Amino acid sequence: MADHKHGSMDITDQEKTFNGFITFTIRSVIVILCLVIFMAVFNS
Repeated sequence: MADHKHGSMDITDQEKTFNGFITFTIRSVIVILCLVIFMAVFNS
């Protein structure tokens, strides 16, 4: 078995994926909130 040294793994791809997911989630929540506010204001 290979010896594993804690903290030696390259995680740049995982960090890019995580940052992309967080950005997508934040933008989605903002859009959903804007839609809810728009519907609340213009509801007859």
